[in-house]
Amino acid sequence: MAEKVHELDARDWAIIELLRAGTISNSAIAKELGVSEGMIRQRIKRLREDGIVSLRGLINPDVLANRQVVWLGANVAETRLLDKKAEELAGLQDVLSVSITSGRFDLIVELLLDSHRGLVDFLINELSRVDGIVRTESFVTLKTYSKYV
Repeated sequence: MAEKVHELDARDWAIIELLRAGTISNSAIAKELGVSEGMIRQRIKRLREDGIVSLRGLINPDVLANRQVVWLGANVAETRLLDKKAEELAGLQDVLSVSITSGRFDLIVELLLDSHRGLVDFLINELSRVDGIVRTESFVTLKTYSKYV
């Protein structure tokens, strides 16, 4: 299933960069770009509806007690099933994101798990439900820098 590709203009990119820089109001963005607040509100609404931006509070995982970020490299049995397997994995509990990649692994899965038995529980109770995953390798994050989940 091909995703729609969106052409963003310079103003869209400027809005996105200001949003990425931190908490900023629509009126402050409008002032910075020399346009109306209504235009900014409409553009942000369109960017959200089109799935280009997601505005949400993110947490530094290093400050979460008993939680840890784990990266899981996975290979699928058949390349033609990459999209399907990525979507299945993305729907599992504790999965933050799934990416189709080049290199040693077909997929990289980002997880936020309980630090005690979270990885074992995920492998046994969640990942095992996805047929066609033939090999995995886990990478437990010990400390993060500039990472928010």
